[in-house]
Parts: sequence; C-alpha cells; structure tokens
Amino acid sequence: MKPTKPRAGKAILKPRCGLCGKSRNLTKTDCCDNWICDDEHKYMIFSYARNSCHRNHNHYTLCAYHHTEEHDGDWKECAPCRRSFETEIYVWYGVNEYNFETLPNPPSYEPTKCSQCGAVIVLSEDAYSSLGKEYFCGKCTQKRMDQRAHRTGDLEN
Repeated sequence: MKPTKPRAGKAILKPRCGLCGKSRNLTKTDCCDNWICDDEHKYMIFSYARNSCHRNHNHYTLCAYHHTEEHDGDWKECAPCRRSFETEIYVWYGVNEYNFETLPNPPSYEPTKCSQCGAVIVLSEDAYSSLGKEYFCGKCTQKRMDQRAHRTGDLEN
C-alpha cells in the first residue's frame, strides 16, 4: 500500500493493485490475498486479450493454478504443479508480469521448435499446434490444415 496525503497528521494507506498500481475497483485474490483490479468483466471472450489484471493472474500464474488445484504448501515448491506443465510454460507461469512473487531459480529449458520447419516457438506468445510431443508453428499448422482439407475435399469453392 502506498501512503496518501496525510490528513490531520496521519497518513492514510490506500490499497493499490499489486500488478498495475491502480487504486480503484479493487478486490483481493483468492489464491494469495493480494489487492488486484476487479476488472475481469472487461475481458471479451475468445479475444485472448490480456487487459485484465484479475484474469491474467487467475489464468497465467502458478500461484492461481496451485490454489485452484488445491495443492498443499507453497506454489513455489510444489512438485505436482511442476509436473503439470511443459518446462517452458511452467517457467513462464512462474515468472511473468502477472505474478506478485516470482519463482526463485526457475529451471532452464531448451526452446521449443517446430517439428516440421525447426522455427523456435515461444509457447506463451506464438500461435502453434501440437500432436503428441510434436509442436508445429503457426505457418506449418496452416500448411498441414490446408493439405488435410485438400486430401479430404473440404476446400471451399
């Protein structure tokens, strides 16, 4: 909390969102009891926008995942959380800007590469598809979909 202008000699502490710093329309997170913008209503379904502090914390952090899954102990030391994600996603969920605390000593990992063309895919940002343990970048995914549509005769005229 940040002190506001003192009134009659006393500083008044005004809660602020721990992610963006705003002080209006706040709520506390269920997972870690931190002040956060009560702004999930701003999210437009299927937009994939990241304009909501509340939604971002709830959907893109190990803290919220750990709480939702009702794991025991501290999320930063949780083995079930660690096993739940590819290492790249686990690290991103633990260190991104939607966290109030970040994962200390995140594990290293090799970048994810497209199984078809070898391009690096950033799983937290890029378009991709997966099939088993194979990943395909957005361009190769589109090519594969076009080839399949051509083979099955599902092309539009």
